[in-house]
Amino acid sequence: MPKAYEEIADDLRRSIRDGAREPGDRLPSEADLSRHYGRSLPTVQSALRVLSEEGLIDKRPGLGTFVRRPRTLTVRGNGRHQWEKNRARQHETVRARTGVTEHDTGLCRDDLVFSARYREVEASEELAGLFGVAVGTPLLERTYRTRCATETAPLNLVTSYLVRDMIAANPDLLDETKEPWPGGTQHQLSTVGIELDRIEERCTARPPTPEEAKALELSGGTSVILLRKTSYDIDGRVVDLSLVTLPGDRTELVFTTCLERW
Repeated sequence: MPKAYEEIADDLRRSIRDGAREPGDRLPSEADLSRHYGRSLPTVQSALRVLSEEGLIDKRPGLGTFVRRPRTLTVRGNGRHQWEKNRARQHETVRARTGVTEHDTGLCRDDLVFSARYREVEASEELAGLFGVAVGTPLLERTYRTRCATETAPLNLVTSYLVRDMIAANPDLLDETKEPWPGGTQHQLSTVGIELDRIEERCTARPPTPEEAKALELSGGTSVILLRKTSYDIDGRVVDLSLVTLPGDRTELVFTTCLERW
């Protein structure tokens, strides 16, 4: 049997999803909700906490609680990698039309605001072991932020590492002003003769750090999904490591596994 706070949360959730309460609308005060539902203040607060964790409402100190404007949903499936590889050998005019972010969100290129920052770092013991290089080897660290033009929070937080000498044959790959690169990382690597063979992705979840919560505009108890993406070339070398922090309230991960027939 549902608990009292769950019943209140269900009722408020229904009113939001049915359109009775629209984005930007202010909810009654906690005291008013307590009187309306005939429940204690802590019970109402628990219901509001559930809705906040689901990303349906925002509590603004000194102002009240408001129905949250829907954020762009990202549906990230494992088929995106083959899709990107198929496009890596197509003409630039085709590659420039859309990228994996548009693929995952259904948005158009003009709907997005993109930024990239490159810097050279030395390989730590962990990264050196992953890439099979000496500690201190120069790596290119790339930081990406992409957001919907009508929103202020990025869709995710991405940091990528490449071995600098592995890509230095094409100076454009060291230049952040060339971003966004038509065709993404797989095409970038193809320009120096690197073809990807497989991509391994490991996912975990945890509460956000204060910095992540601020950057992604997370509220309540919303968790982040940490995705560690390791790309291997056809010779079995690790050629790219991407660390992606995804907001749990607007990210859906879809894994489709094709099975061999008997």
